[in-house]
Amino acid sequence: MTATTSMLGLPWRSLPVIVRAHQGIAFGGTVILLFALFMLFAPVLAPYDPTHAMPTAVLRPPDARFLLGTDSNGMDILSRLIYGSRYAFAVAVPSLLVMLVVGVPVGLLAGYVGGWADEVLIRTTDVLRAFPTIIFALAVVAAVGPSLATLVLVIGLLDAPLFARLVRAEALALRQGTLVESAVVAGNAPWRILFVHLLPNCIQGTSALAALRMGWAIRISATLSFVGVGIQPPTPEWGVMIRLGAEHIVTGKWWVVLFPSLALVLLVLAFNAIGDGLGRALDPRQENRSR
Repeated sequence: MTATTSMLGLPWRSLPVIVRAHQGIAFGGTVILLFALFMLFAPVLAPYDPTHAMPTAVLRPPDARFLLGTDSNGMDILSRLIYGSRYAFAVAVPSLLVMLVVGVPVGLLAGYVGGWADEVLIRTTDVLRAFPTIIFALAVVAAVGPSLATLVLVIGLLDAPLFARLVRAEALALRQGTLVESAVVAGNAPWRILFVHLLPNCIQGTSALAALRMGWAIRISATLSFVGVGIQPPTPEWGVMIRLGAEHIVTGKWWVVLFPSLALVLLVLAFNAIGDGLGRALDPRQENRSR
């Protein structure tokens, strides 16, 4: 990866062209930027304290004072939605780091060394992926205890095998090419071959998967919070908000569950759109098949 190449494996000068050519990347980037601004400037943008209950304003519908209404505790939904973006990114970004820190080195080593290391990786990932992800996450979080750190570790470790297998495939292909052969002939140490020659080339293909799995991490976190084993009330997290508002759907209090649900769906769709767009941009064969 040269100095003129981005971390996505594409020249910096080509990124604006790619964004214009792939509307999904433009849509996803715009939505993610919007929620990132919510995250950064939540104290300024939120009209109320997200955990402050107002007993005189319980289940107020959207109006001039409460733009998105209030919930069953009298807490402002708009404020909670804005602060909820912090928890969405607080799960997605650290979870992705765990996936990369665990999965990439393991896949790189297995692909380069081969033999027993490769066999152990394949069998381990097969075992982990055999379990339904949400059931496995539910069991672990319920056993350890609900917390943000637990969610991040569980989600990150569950998805690390995906990155390991992807990097392993790239490393296997490169190991049989001239890149590794030239590095060995030049007298490079194994660690230098792994982290200087192989790693930059193997990591390029993970960008699309990273975007997709960040959306998945947000969705799984909200699901765990909804069923009561994730982040707990009165934390302004979207899954918690949906859980507290679900019982009021039948009574006509639609706003309590609608707005956090829309925020969750929109942000997950944004990450999926970026992942799909990057996959098409980095794989010309996929782009040609879609035409």
